[in-house]
Amino acid sequence: MHTFLPKKNPLKSYKTVSKSLTLIENIASSLPKLLLTNKVQSTIDLLNKKSFSVDKILKAENKQEINLAMSHLSFIAHAYIWGGNKPQPILPEVIAEPWVKLANYLGRPPILSYASYCLDNWYKIDRNEPISLNNVALINNFLGGVDEDWFVTIHVCIEDAASEAIDAAYKISDLNENSSIKDFLSQLKQIRKSLKKVNHIFSKMPQKCDPYVYYHRVRPYIFGTKDNPDLKKGLIYENQYNNKPQFFRGETGAQSSIIPFLDGALGIGHTNDNLKHYLNEMRDYMPPKHRKMIERVENKSQAKEIILKSKMLTKEYNHCVEEIRKFRAQHLEYAATYIHKQAQVKSDVGTGGSVVRGTGGTPFMKYLKKHRDETENQKI
Repeated sequence: MHTFLPKKNPLKSYKTVSKSLTLIENIASSLPKLLLTNKVQSTIDLLNKKSFSVDKILKAENKQEINLAMSHLSFIAHAYIWGGNKPQPILPEVIAEPWVKLANYLGRPPILSYASYCLDNWYKIDRNEPISLNNVALINNFLGGVDEDWFVTIHVCIEDAASEAIDAAYKISDLNENSSIKDFLSQLKQIRKSLKKVNHIFSKMPQKCDPYVYYHRVRPYIFGTKDNPDLKKGLIYENQYNNKPQFFRGETGAQSSIIPFLDGALGIGHTNDNLKHYLNEMRDYMPPKHRKMIERVENKSQAKEIILKSKMLTKEYNHCVEEIRKFRAQHLEYAATYIHKQAQVKSDVGTGGSVVRGTGGTPFMKYLKKHRDETENQKI
């Protein structure tokens, strides 16, 4: 089964015995209390430069522990940058050096990305039960609470529910003109069935994630440094990159590989403009293996041109595209409710960050509308 969730469930704790790893884990688990009491920066600033060393796990090349460390340090770094009265333009070496080392090993930028926020940041409460909204919890939090947990666990469960669609899309990209209509039809039906589950899970977001809480308590910590008016000069990673400011996109659902993978397999195209450039840029934040999977189906799939020749396949294809359109339409609706409307409400409680830009640094309402409309136009 092809999936974008890790093959082995993420680790909650390190197996390697190390003072620095224990310290990383302890501080990461204390972030809700440190953020509440404004003690993130002062706690980090007291540490020496090697306090967060990850050399031991990098040398052993233990991927699960490396992913855990990447998630831990990403949360700690973002709490340091965004957790004070104003954004911190310089990230101290104690975080910067190990974070950059991990990022280089994993082939992703040193910024909190979807992989560390969602894909590698969950555990099953009952190991013997399947992934579900009743059995998944988070390893790392910023402030914690029902709304933050629900926002992320919804995405974990979406990734799980999409696995059958991903597997079918992978198989459909291997089919050709010699394949039977039955082969195409069975894969299209599996994609449709899987995406219905995805959309059902996505529809549950409002049940336990309140728009006001999301905007003021969840969203502020996941911003990046590129196209961010609050860090116009970027972020300096102390004694990394020759101390030159770096600009990276923030965590966003656009870094999930599900939709671009399905777009590629089903031949759903986007016009060559700033939106397409942005979507392609998001791949830099995905695990390299996921990028390669997307590129593979884009280069190999002949599905759409073959499907065009059959009325039966065309009908089922359009059902699949409709489920993708529904997903993008729901995303647009949430953006309006959870961000755009909240930005109009005056509040002394926290800040949702940029009013017109998403956490990835884009004019999100414009882009999401274009996503939805372009998908609708791909129906045959």
